[in-house]
Amino acid sequence: MNLPKVVTELVKAQNVFDSTAYSNCFTETAVVFDEGKTHNGKAEIKNWIDKANKEYQATMKPLEYSETDCTLKAEVSGTFPGSPIVLTYHYEFESGLIQSLKIV
Repeated sequence: MNLPKVVTELVKAQNVFDSTAYSNCFTETAVVFDEGKTHNGKAEIKNWIDKANKEYQATMKPLEYSETDCTLKAEVSGTFPGSPIVLTYHYEFESGLIQSLKIV
């Protein structure tokens, strides 16, 4: 599977629970939508993923990537009800970084 470099870095950071490396995949003004909440800016995204890593210890296994609509389907496993589940990550990119991420 041919993932954009920044998505590969995001998956690696998620799978070792590195909140700093994860947040470094985003622009300063990035927005993340997850579980009905919006996280604005790199610092808020870092706080969100740090809390989620501690609570759920979720890891991602990429299953399918679409270059056409910039979506990644991934199996996510962790310490949450219903694990593992398949989630879809909708990306928007800017200058090689993630500007927007919607997880559904």
